[in-house]
Amino acid sequence: QVQLVESGGGLVLAGGSLRLSCAASGRTFSNYDMGWYRQAPVKEREFVAAISGGGGSTYYADSVKGRFTISRNNLKNTVYLQMNSLKPEDTAIYYCNFRNRPATWGQGTQVTVSS
Repeated sequence: QVQLVESGGGLVLAGGSLRLSCAASGRTFSNYDMGWYRQAPVKEREFVAAISGGGGSTYYADSVKGRFTISRNNLKNTVYLQMNSLKPEDTAIYYCNFRNRPATWGQGTQVTVSS
């Protein structure tokens, strides 16, 4: 059974940092590109960042480029999102998922950025 468990969210002041983690199970993790997504209140879920299976390629939404960094540890079946210079508009529930064969979404982790 495929499972995705996000953690690391919280309340932070604008300009602060958080590091999110996502533990995946049920698939051979290194075979899959992984992505981070977010959903703000009354908005559609949107793409944030992605990383290739081996970790050599990364992609970012324009809104987070230069502030967020995605990485992964294939030995731990975990993908990370380092978020720096956070802004109030980054407030959302953050989710991870497999890029090419999405699994059922996990519960996500809430990130709240206060001004």
